[in-house]
Amino acid sequence: MSASPLIEISDLRIRFHGDDGRVTHAVDSVDLSVANGATLGLVGESGCGKSVTSLAIMGLLPKQSAEITGSIRFDGFDLLKTPDQTLRDLRGNRLAMIFQEPMTSLNPSFTIGDQIIETILRHRGGSRKSARDRAIELLRRVHIPSPERRIDEYPHKLSGGMRQRVMIAMALACDPRLLIADEPTTALDVTLQAQILELMRELKAASGAAIILITHDLGVVAEVCDEVAVMYAGEIVERAPVDELFATPQHPYTVGLLGSIPRLDHRAEQLATIEGMVPNMAQPPAGCRFAARCPFVLDACTKAPPPLVEISSGHLSRCIRAPLELLVS
Repeated sequence: MSASPLIEISDLRIRFHGDDGRVTHAVDSVDLSVANGATLGLVGESGCGKSVTSLAIMGLLPKQSAEITGSIRFDGFDLLKTPDQTLRDLRGNRLAMIFQEPMTSLNPSFTIGDQIIETILRHRGGSRKSARDRAIELLRRVHIPSPERRIDEYPHKLSGGMRQRVMIAMALACDPRLLIADEPTTALDVTLQAQILELMRELKAASGAAIILITHDLGVVAEVCDEVAVMYAGEIVERAPVDELFATPQHPYTVGLLGSIPRLDHRAEQLATIEGMVPNMAQPPAGCRFAARCPFVLDACTKAPPPLVEISSGHLSRCIRAPLELLVS
């Protein structure tokens, strides 16, 4: 890990205030950093705070309801204190995001070319012709066939995989230093998944951009990430280099996630599951947030929130029973 990370998130807390006065603790005490050229996988089940964290980085959370504290330092800016105009200059330029569902992220009223060209003209200027040429080159770069013709088509004419490629092309239009990919392979078949992941590897190698990959698919993480942060109920519960996390997970939630992956070399009547439900984040538990579902729980786990501690070099866990080798053997 670089001594000077490209992005550094410190003590990020996000609370949503509802109209009925209810407060939801969406993200709590998150610390993350990503170096230039590195890929960080952010994993966890739906509702754990992954996408909310990414939207906070991009400055896209509603100011009327979202209370955000902490700091997000990127390229010399604290994004939580940066004026809106400066954020607009950064978004789509040095900061870019591939959103989760391309059909709802692309504007159905404009051709895909118009939407890519708009980004280029907004941040790089120049003539519309040069921007169009750049857009065609981007579509070719993400392996869209006949880009000279496809550039004038509307989103509904493209398949799900091609729409996802358009979103990637748009995100890469201005060669961002940080690319956030929120579930970029969701709802794609395995062949398209493999093509999108290979494309991300190619683009990272060509541009040297840092990537935050948000997913609940640990198979995807194993293929493309250098480091993994596991989120549960708004907290980072484990963080480690990807190979080490798969070899020696040090949090019961991570053990459960890895255990639920189907394996070709092991036959079972039923897949392993994590019993129980995620806690109500309007009233988060006083102790460990995974305690009610944990097979290794102690009384002490329910009394106070466990700290995130280093188990070995670069491997952190939020569990008072780590290291877990003796418990899971």
